[in-house]
Amino acid sequence: MEQNEPIADFYEKHVGGAGKEGVSCPFCKSRGLQAGRLVIVLNRESFFHGYFRCSNSCVPGGFPLWYAELSSLSRAEVPGYVAEADGAISYQEFPVANINDEIASYHDRLGGAELPFFKKKKVAKAILNELQIGFNGRYIVYPYIQEDGNCYSARCVYPEKKDDYFWQGDERYTDVPYTLFNRAELQHCEQGTLFVCDEEDSLLTIKQLGFPAVAVPHHSHLEKLPVELFDGIKTVFVAVSNSSEASKSSYAFASKIGFKARILGWPATTPKGYSFWQLAQDSGKDLGKRVGAMVQGSRSFSPFTSPKREYSHFLQELKGQHEPAYKNIVSGFPLLDVALGGVHGINIIGGGPKVGKSTFTIQIAAQMAAQKIPVLYYDFENGRQKIYQRTLSRLSRVATSELHGAEAGTEKHKRLGAAKNNLERMLFYWRVLNDRKITPELMRKHIEFIRHETRSEYTVVVIDSLHKLPFHQFSEQRTGIDAWLRQMESMRDELKVSFLVISELSRGAGDSYEHTPHLGAFKGSGDIEYSADNAMILFPTSSGSLAANNHERKNSLWLVASREHTPGRIAEYSLDYPFWGFEEHPLGDVGDDRIVL
Repeated sequence: MEQNEPIADFYEKHVGGAGKEGVSCPFCKSRGLQAGRLVIVLNRESFFHGYFRCSNSCVPGGFPLWYAELSSLSRAEVPGYVAEADGAISYQEFPVANINDEIASYHDRLGGAELPFFKKKKVAKAILNELQIGFNGRYIVYPYIQEDGNCYSARCVYPEKKDDYFWQGDERYTDVPYTLFNRAELQHCEQGTLFVCDEEDSLLTIKQLGFPAVAVPHHSHLEKLPVELFDGIKTVFVAVSNSSEASKSSYAFASKIGFKARILGWPATTPKGYSFWQLAQDSGKDLGKRVGAMVQGSRSFSPFTSPKREYSHFLQELKGQHEPAYKNIVSGFPLLDVALGGVHGINIIGGGPKVGKSTFTIQIAAQMAAQKIPVLYYDFENGRQKIYQRTLSRLSRVATSELHGAEAGTEKHKRLGAAKNNLERMLFYWRVLNDRKITPELMRKHIEFIRHETRSEYTVVVIDSLHKLPFHQFSEQRTGIDAWLRQMESMRDELKVSFLVISELSRGAGDSYEHTPHLGAFKGSGDIEYSADNAMILFPTSSGSLAANNHERKNSLWLVASREHTPGRIAEYSLDYPFWGFEEHPLGDVGDDRIVL
């Protein structure tokens, strides 16, 4: 025994020579048993430092606070005890009726000899007695004893057929939070370590090795367990079967209780669905060694990516930004792409009514699709047919009014035929959606689908417009817009999505659209300032509507805010009338910085 170590000193004082051969269990005699040997773990490096158990299993094993209770000692004598951490002992109100008598009769049916079912797995009778496991003549009966010491429900499982089971007793106690088998172990392991297993038979394997454990009847109960149950436990080993479903449940559970959880991982060669119960049968004398290796190999659950993995991910992302798939996400307007470094992140473009925002973004979306970049275009302004017509007009240089009137054999007819073929190929990468019930969850599904179908790592999402997105439970438009922007940030970071989002501008003095180009010109959302990687404003440098026959009309595009790039005027864009497109030009004289719409 280590000297001058608090836990060792505690046991030395109250047991005397604990940890040495031949130390008698102080609890056996009072239970009418010949004294067994008391084993205490005094290795400070062990997760089970301070754990004691009797070789006769006369009492459940546990940690110093449980020893103090069994010995009628003051909890204040236990090293590390904090009185403030104790809550008043108050059980919830349980019903008067219970099934204690039935459980006792089922346990008696195990008889003087253990069932072959348990013998095969080398489960000691003392463990079956401790847990009051019984047999009703056909099914193994696992009693779910509650915190008041009574049993109100039991799970009856046919041996070796886990799917053949039923619950006996009060049905109110057949679901979380009452479905924790061997619940009393929570008290025994206060300030110590505990295993949490899926299914009762796995718990028997862990108990046979001398470890304390609780279990749920199925892994799906794990993630629903109240985290408060484990407040007094320092370390929780999560031991579940080798399946993807059980693994997901274990991670959901671990994420709730935090760093104290350590998930036991199975070796890569382990068969799917393999359990600790099967491991016990297959391992023989090596069971302890194999489970011990899993314990040593476990890692404390962390909400953070490991530094090694984080650095590897950083290098991978850095490398990806220099690969063609990333560099090719461009608008097709050279000056705009130079100003922004391509279309990456969340790009918001504002402008007054009829300034040409939709035409501008339709052209960018079509040019991306032509370069085999997957684009989702959420349209709440024009309708799918108009978008396709205007794109066909721009590609063929045939006015929309003449799309059905081009005579066969003419040059115009040939251009139109080639443009139709191009549009058909583009639509594999370009999906226009008019769903006014779109949700962030549905948008994620759309993104995942088009990424899978096009075999592309990146996706571009165009939204026309931000102010016409459905806001569902939000009563105020601004609240709804800000919520959507939060979702876009998440999709940008998690799914490698770039956004091009149209926004309206707010009216200025005199109910006009006259602004100095700045973030305050955007309508209805202060969060654009924080969410946008690039915020731009498109405005005409001459009057006239988009539909007017104005061959001289030009628009300027301003970058008013950016995380990476210098704000300022980007370029001028002249209307390619009547073909629903813009042509990009270098800036002329800058002149007045005011925007008049």
